[in-house]
Amino acid sequence: MFNCGFRENNMICPRIVSYKRGDVNGDGIPDNVYLTGTKKPDSPFIQDITLIIQDGASGRLNKVQLSENAGYDPALFLGDFTGDGVKDILISIFSGGSGAFMYDYIYTFTKNVPKLIFDFNEYNEEYKYEITYKDNYKVEAISRKNNEKYIIDISTRDSGYLSEIYYDNGVLKQPISGFVNPLSGLYPVDYDLDGVYELLAYQKIAGRYNADALGYFLNVLKWKDNKFDLYNQNVAIFGVQV
Repeated sequence: MFNCGFRENNMICPRIVSYKRGDVNGDGIPDNVYLTGTKKPDSPFIQDITLIIQDGASGRLNKVQLSENAGYDPALFLGDFTGDGVKDILISIFSGGSGAFMYDYIYTFTKNVPKLIFDFNEYNEEYKYEITYKDNYKVEAISRKNNEKYIIDISTRDSGYLSEIYYDNGVLKQPISGFVNPLSGLYPVDYDLDGVYELLAYQKIAGRYNADALGYFLNVLKWKDNKFDLYNQNVAIFGVQV
């Protein structure tokens, strides 16, 4: 399964960084699903992350290259997301950046043919937002995907924070726009308890800078018409900061 190579005068060999076992091709026989990667002994950063599926019946290997294949703590989850009774493959990789972004993919492998059905890049392009500070200690959060508007009350924030943004009468000193981070968490949840998993996607809402966290957009995605569709949406806000 592994080939060694030389990089920066050190021999680096791929190794298994995550492993799950389950029937992913639909023949009723459990298959072996691996993520492999390379890393230096003095660093947790993993490169060349590759999905490898070993057919449980024949032992044949199938390798799938990922578009973003380097990061931290790569993990696998096997579960049925499409409702066909066959387990699909969820891959999650932490980017390691200050925004705690995630690289997430879901593959089906029915009849030993890999097919990408969720790509974090496509999700990030599809789900766009507008964050705008308003008078009276409010922040407007608009989700363009479904044209929903949410109002976040920040009146309980620290007085020093608020005084930088507002006059004493609650009027903005100047226009301020926040932003929403790309996908920062993707979790399988079986909301209907029917054996088919939905996806709970987290995206952080930030104010003037990334550490100025206001809350999260929580999007529930459900498989419909051969794609993951927005099923439910909530905004979670952080508690009082003192």
